[in-house]
Amino acid sequence: MAKFKCNVCGQTFEADTKPAVCPICGAPASVIEEIVEETAAAPKKKGIDTNSNTYTIIYAAVIVVIVAFLLAFVSSVLKPTQDANVMRDKKNQILISLNITGLKGADIDSKYASVVTNEIPQGSQVVYEANVDGSTKYVLPVKGRGLWGSLWGYISVNEDKQTVYGTYFDHEGETAGLGARIKERWFQEQFNGKSIFDENGNVALTVVKAGTSKSAMEVDGVTGATLTSNGVAGMVKDGLTNYESFLKGE
Repeated sequence: MAKFKCNVCGQTFEADTKPAVCPICGAPASVIEEIVEETAAAPKKKGIDTNSNTYTIIYAAVIVVIVAFLLAFVSSVLKPTQDANVMRDKKNQILISLNITGLKGADIDSKYASVVTNEIPQGSQVVYEANVDGSTKYVLPVKGRGLWGSLWGYISVNEDKQTVYGTYFDHEGETAGLGARIKERWFQEQFNGKSIFDENGNVALTVVKAGTSKSAMEVDGVTGATLTSNGVAGMVKDGLTNYESFLKGE
């Protein structure tokens, strides 16, 4: 059954098909129209509304967790390689302090193994005993503070423990072209052969203003980098003082 409405009399009625005339007022079929009922509202979709704030928060949280897991996984996989690279760099720094330079990769590991013969505990530090061309050397780690950050390095001494054999210095963030030059070999090689102690047995090796070194215990600093040079001077003096008992055989 369909519903119809006569636009003349305004009455509604039901019929199987549209009648030729209105059964109430007899109006022609042209003024009769079928009444189409509105369909029911479409049911709501089941599941999460992707346009909601809840969905956005949950989605972001899941992505963060996944990314964090992947980063942790990659870090754990790469850690052995990273640790090996850090150790190799340390070995290379020690070798440079022994005036052994120009090595790369596995050559650093093999040379270090053949040169460094012993590690001697000294408080919280370790002194590295080495054999270079049949002569015993001792490598002393040192740390200090420069203009912008940490300084560190190694000072190797001869078997008599009175004179310097070689050095290596590095920095965290000294000014390029100025303080950063403490990493250059010309600066480090100035220490070679210098005396550690003065005539009174005190640690006296130091860094002075560029162009003013006069004694066997003085090294010229870097021009224009007074504060960094002072930092190296403090690092050398304090570092060697920490090993004074070892150097004097006490």
